Amino acid sequence: MVDVDGVVVRHPAGRRWDHAMEADLGLDPDLLQQRFFAAHFRDIITGRADLHDRLAPVLAEIAPHLTSQALADYWFAQDAHLDLALLDDLARLRASGARLHLATVQEHHRARYLWETLGLKDRFDAIHYAADYGVGKPDPAFFRAVEQRTGLPASDLLLIDDSARNVESARACGWSAVLWDGTQTLSEVLGGQRHPNPSSYFE
Repeated sequence: MVDVDGVVVRHPAGRRWDHAMEADLGLDPDLLQQRFFAAHFRDIITGRADLHDRLAPVLAEIAPHLTSQALADYWFAQDAHLDLALLDDLARLRASGARLHLATVQEHHRARYLWETLGLKDRFDAIHYAADYGVGKPDPAFFRAVEQRTGLPASDLLLIDDSARNVESARACGWSAVLWDGTQTLSEVLGGQRHPNPSSYFE
């Protein structure tokens, strides 16, 4: 179970996806954060509201020159820097028989973009995301929902995530979990886990 943002998607030089948005689109990212993300995104990320239904009225007030689709297209494209080295390592792991799934906090539209447009469907066996389940990490209900969907017990699941809270919550639910910060190889991060000889996939 692999997280997306901060793991599969990592920004060059640690920049945010919206760092050039004001120059590119004429929209202050801090204003967007205040009026849209802080006010609406929890409902969107848990599937209680649609992205465009909430974004369009906000943009009509703060950036009437932009449509919600134009902003979403920009956001998704800017937030799509794949860690190809990690993906190559994961591909070797998968070729050796491991099942790879994404476990991520996403809303429906970006989840579809990641899966279909970026082609992660060709690299992973399934995607599990917050809006689909109505709950996200680190809530234990997310991990239980994944177990139910996959039919796998907690003892068979391992999470790779860049959030210490998510790692701790997964472990409390009986999963194995490792913290990813991009400074080690996949083999190094997985070494010592109780899943079957992860380091052997990289020999």
